[in-house]
This record gives sequence, C-alpha cells and structure tokens, in this order.
Amino acid sequence: MSRYEKRGVSPQKEDVHNAISNVDKGIFPNAFCKVVADYIGNDSSYCNIVHADGAGTKSSLAYLYWKETGDIRIWRGIAQDALVMNLDDIICTGAIGPFLLSNTIGRNKHLIPGSVIKEIIDGFEECIDTMQSFGTNIKFTGGETADVGDLVKTIIVDSTVACRPLRSDIKEVDIQPNDVIIGFSSYGQATYENSYNAGMGSNGLTSGRHDLLKHDYFTKYPESFDKNTPEEYIYSGIFSLTDILNGTEVNIGQALLSPTRTYAPILNKIFENQSLKDAIHGIIHCTGGAQTKVMKFLDKPLHIIKNDLLPIPPLFQMIQSTTGTSMKEMFEVFNMGHRLEIYCDEAIASDLIQISRLFQVEAKIIGRCEASTEKALTIDGIHY
Repeated sequence: MSRYEKRGVSPQKEDVHNAISNVDKGIFPNAFCKVVADYIGNDSSYCNIVHADGAGTKSSLAYLYWKETGDIRIWRGIAQDALVMNLDDIICTGAIGPFLLSNTIGRNKHLIPGSVIKEIIDGFEECIDTMQSFGTNIKFTGGETADVGDLVKTIIVDSTVACRPLRSDIKEVDIQPNDVIIGFSSYGQATYENSYNAGMGSNGLTSGRHDLLKHDYFTKYPESFDKNTPEEYIYSGIFSLTDILNGTEVNIGQALLSPTRTYAPILNKIFENQSLKDAIHGIIHCTGGAQTKVMKFLDKPLHIIKNDLLPIPPLFQMIQSTTGTSMKEMFEVFNMGHRLEIYCDEAIASDLIQISRLFQVEAKIIGRCEASTEKALTIDGIHY
C-alpha cells in the first residue's frame, strides 16, 4: 500500500469507478467529461455539460496557513482551485463556453467565520474577471454555504460548472499511433497569473502537506486531518509553512497553495484555428491519477511513452527527496511539472508550443504513442 493510500486517498479511485461503471456515459462516451443531449434547449445541434469538482483537501492547508500567518487572502486561491478543476476538465472536450458557475461551501462555523467566506466568494469573482479578459466568459449564478460542523471539520469548497456547446465542437479522446504528446507546464508564471506558480494544482495535497510539514501541526491543529490515519503519516515532514522553498522566492505554504493553473486561455487560442483543432486527437487534464490519467481514456491497444518530460519543478523535487517516495508513486499522485497534455499529429506540434509560449507557459513534446498489442504506459522508463 502506498503512502497516499495509507492516508485514506486513492490516486485511481477504483472503488468509485466500479460504483459508477454501469452509469450511462452520455452521447460522446470517450469525451473527457460526460456530455448529454440538449435537455435545456431541446436542440439536436447542441449538447449539455454539467461538471462538479472542488479544491479538495487544499482547503485544509489554506486553513493552516491562515491560522499560522493571518493572511486571509490565501482563501481566494481556493476559489480558483474549485473553479479551474471544473473549467479545464470541460474545455478538454472542446467546449469553450459561455459557462455558468455555482459554488457549494460546507463549513464548520465554529472555526470558519464569514470573513473567510467573503474572501472565497471574492476569489470566484476575481478569477471570473481574469478569465473574461482572456476570452472565457463565466456567469456566477450564486450557490450554497452550509453550516455543517457535524460533518466538516473546517471547510470544503466545491463548485459546479455548466455549458451548452454545439455538438460539432465536442472532441472525444481518440489517440492514434504515431501521435506526439505535448506537455504544458504547470509551474512558472503565466501572463494571466500574478505570481509564481509552484505547479501543485488541486491533486495530491493530502500527501503534499503531510509529507513536507512538520509534526508540530499534529498537536496544534487536530481539526486539520483525518484521525483514522496512522499518526506516523500525519505531518511527517520537517518543514514549517513559512520556510522558503529551495530554488524559489515563495515559502512552502505558498507553493503548496499555488492556485490551480487554468489552460483555458491557451486552449481558446488553439481552438480559434479549426485545422489545429482537427489535428488534435486527445486533450488530457492530468488531475486524479496524475501522469497515468490518460489510461482512463485509452480505448485501443497503444503504448503511451513519456520519455522527455519537462524539468521537475522544485516543489515535487522536495517532496520526493525528503520522503524517498518512489518515482512510480510520484507520477501517480502528482502532475510532476505538466498538468495538460495534447495528443496530436506531429505536424502541428510547433504551432501548439508557440501558442502556449505566447502566454509564457512552457510546452514541449514530452513523448509519443506507438502501436501495440495491448494498452501500456511508460513514464521515464517506469512501466504502469
């Protein structure tokens, strides 16, 4: 059992996928999100997508950082996490909006005051304004804030995003032999970001915070973790939240809490060119399952080979070096430097890379796809 699983988390969520294995997969069964007929407008030219996700246990880390530093604005990034985890999943289908957003917040009122809720709501609005300036239109329709202290120790921040795209806009994942794989960096500072992004996103936070942060937080903040987890896996690291992350100008708390990068501006720009969009055979948002995510959408015998990855950023280097976690597990839990992949004809690779660099997001060919007798994945020589 991996360190991740011992903390009560599964990178592949096999039991969840088994539970929904018989659920209808929609009208584009291998699209990155479930797509259904246009129940809203009853127009056969359109379809509907409604997607729900959230910031996960990142909100528990935000709670620690806020309590330790008094920086209440850190909660704004949690709103962006909850929005982007939906937005970018949907855009991987080829849909570009406009979008409707509703949020759901469950809090323990004894610990989470209204001032925190205000920062989160302001964070949604701030992110929406930024996205609109880069061509992604989102309407905030409101939401629900529930006082559920009997269920939630601190706070959980989720959202739902919906859109009504044309059916002709939808792209299913249909990876082909000889496709190249372009990886788009999760770290650095994009033109639409106001500070350095360490690349964490909203996956792997349960391990990220417990692997790096020191055990002092175990006694100080018992409300911040699952008591069913063995103590040796709770805050088992050596760092304080305010220790500087080597190789950067941010501290470890800020690095872990870097708001999830959206790739919407880049994909919107790519989709403006229909010939580029037509030459794309799959867009993968490397969230749950991280670098193994593509295997959930691989519907034919192919060997996915990732053998020239972007440099691993300092945050993931620190997690691996201080814990000794195997690289196999690291690739299953963390995005390790790129959270968006495009599988496409090699002829358009340079165009996609150039578009990404317009936004100061590094991108490169990180691998290729080969014909095979079975479905297989190899990452830096590690076989899955």
